[in-house]
Amino acid sequence: MSNHSVISTDKAPQAIGTYSQAIKAGSTVYLSGQIPLVPDTMELVEGDMEAQIEQVFSNLTAVCEAAGGNLQDIVKLNIFLTDLGHFALVNEVMARHFKQPYPARAAIGVAALPKGAQVEMDGIMDIA
Repeated sequence: MSNHSVISTDKAPQAIGTYSQAIKAGSTVYLSGQIPLVPDTMELVEGDMEAQIEQVFSNLTAVCEAAGGNLQDIVKLNIFLTDLGHFALVNEVMARHFKQPYPARAAIGVAALPKGAQVEMDGIMDIA
């Protein structure tokens, strides 16, 4: 991985496995999945589903900034939900954090996520 660099920040949850928060390869940054962990406590954020979604965007923002960009630099966003019934809420919260052009996106229903989270997101940034 000589042409790659590890992106790391204490403003987002530390990796809880064998991965990096993000990897930069050229002008592309591959963001690892973020669940709604509060970085200081490494516990799930308290509150409802909206609080979980907001925490995920906060965590993604911190990693994007550590890589020299921001959320708007995300060109592909993957959203994993344990209940696709929250899809409209994800759209509502996402509209607060992104402006057009919106990233390409996928929303995927999954049976379970780490630590009992209800939402996880990962993405790809271009910071050319």
